[in-house]
Amino acid sequence: MEKLEIESTTETPKVLLDKEKSIIEFAGNSLPEDVTSFYNPILEWIDTYVENPNAKTLIDMSFDYYNTSSSKMILKILEKFREIHRKGYEVQVNWHYMDDDEDMIEAGEDYAEHLKIPFKLIPIQH
Repeated sequence: MEKLEIESTTETPKVLLDKEKSIIEFAGNSLPEDVTSFYNPILEWIDTYVENPNAKTLIDMSFDYYNTSSSKMILKILEKFREIHRKGYEVQVNWHYMDDDEDMIEAGEDYAEHLKIPFKLIPIQH
């Protein structure tokens, strides 16, 4: 399976999806002008991954900021990983946030509560 790597910009996050190295990582800002065209290749990659996942899937998310339409895409992404968890595979989401960012803490807690998969909130000291 091809790895998918997208460099970050001021409006889009760095994305690294690498099945071989077991790396699934999102970092930075997410406020793309066209959220669907940005996230569609990512969702397609994950759909393929869901068909034949690794025994353990670790997802690292460390967003600085994202807009409402991105939050819906992030939820879609995490729901796909929940499918893997329901199939009996090990899944862990690491939600990294700046230790004083109340919005990101709350967002992580909301996703964790909604998804009911192993979810770790990890503060970043600055």
